[in-house]
Amino acid sequence: MLLVYTHNISPRLKYAFKHICTRVLGIEVSFTTKIETFIAHDSLKMSYTRQQLGSEFFVKSNDILFEQGLSDLDIHVQDWEETKSFFYNGEKSAIPFDIFAASFYLLSRYEEYLPQVRDQYGRFLATESLAFKNGFLHQPVVDIWSLKFKKALQGHFPDFNFPKRTYSIKPVIDVPTAYSYKLKGLIRTIGGTFKDLLHFRLKRLYQRFVVLFGLKHDPFDTFKYIINKQKQSKFKFVFFFLIGTYSTYDKSINANRKKFISLIKQVADYCTVGLKASFFAIDNIKVLKKEKLQMEAIINTTLTASRHSYSKLNLPESYRNLIELEIEEDYTMGYINHIGFRAGSCTPFLFYDLDHEVQTPLKVHAYHLMDYALLKNQSQLDKKKALNQVINQVKQVNGEFVPIFHNYTFSDANRWKGFKELFNIILNSANEN
Repeated sequence: MLLVYTHNISPRLKYAFKHICTRVLGIEVSFTTKIETFIAHDSLKMSYTRQQLGSEFFVKSNDILFEQGLSDLDIHVQDWEETKSFFYNGEKSAIPFDIFAASFYLLSRYEEYLPQVRDQYGRFLATESLAFKNGFLHQPVVDIWSLKFKKALQGHFPDFNFPKRTYSIKPVIDVPTAYSYKLKGLIRTIGGTFKDLLHFRLKRLYQRFVVLFGLKHDPFDTFKYIINKQKQSKFKFVFFFLIGTYSTYDKSINANRKKFISLIKQVADYCTVGLKASFFAIDNIKVLKKEKLQMEAIINTTLTASRHSYSKLNLPESYRNLIELEIEEDYTMGYINHIGFRAGSCTPFLFYDLDHEVQTPLKVHAYHLMDYALLKNQSQLDKKKALNQVINQVKQVNGEFVPIFHNYTFSDANRWKGFKELFNIILNSANEN
């Protein structure tokens, strides 16, 4: 156990230390404000305060972990060996940056509470983030800093054995609509037919009717293929089905259709099934509750995980709604069009509510890549390169890689050509050194 001496045991301090020490490094941590207790401790210990007590392992603290509310922080990002860091704390500190304060800033999504430009859906943009602007979005800096902290501690306490963790993957399959043509109902089918005729999409029109007459497989129906992949993998896939009402934003299938219910049940036999909250459920807890109860009735168990339509997050309200409905895990944190680490970490973390200054029980699994982000690369070779780069970043810190693919990504559509191979690279990455 690591004992930390500090002048003030604040909720922020406990949150940052527990993520780095317990979640990333696997060691327990406790805190004291009493010098006598600190001196008497004969194992792993450090001081985290403004002034060093003596010759102990010391990290100089930044004030952010002892504040409440938001401040307009003036952040200077600097190079630090092979990575970046901020909140410089001087040469007397064992680590020249306050990685605990910096980790808190990134994990709490401090910057997303501040005024900034958002897109047409109200989403926080990757290009507005500190990480993007300073060239470290591609790195899980919180995990990198944690390992640097571990190395510095080992220099002080060479006899202490730190536990080891291993690289893992958590593939996410997003299902905004299970089928391209099937189960759409008469009005939507007629509407789609007229739209195909109007735009002279004769190939699509032909495909629509050969699928509806049962002569061909629906292009979005790739579930058998994905389930076969799940059977070959030791890592559990997480499916998110959209079951909300049809709207301008969501083109889901009616959740009362028996064949759709049967599909969700079939997937749930092999994989974890969560709720893809509809666009209007994101800000409306009544709608979200209705969708949660509906999904629980289908899977016949308690819903544990959710993810928001369009990857939209309004902090802290979005997460407060999940907590109120006792949803334990969220998979919304990430950027659709940019590969990287939105919260700076590839270790699941608990949501910290900055308004209430409290660590919540909601576990956030930030995703690091969505299939759409790979479409920026024209060639298959470039796609593989981009994918392998992010995998290697996670592997270097033995983190958890969370990629998001859609059911239609595995179709034969020209746009998604080669994506089955990319998915196989992810699945095989856990078996390679």
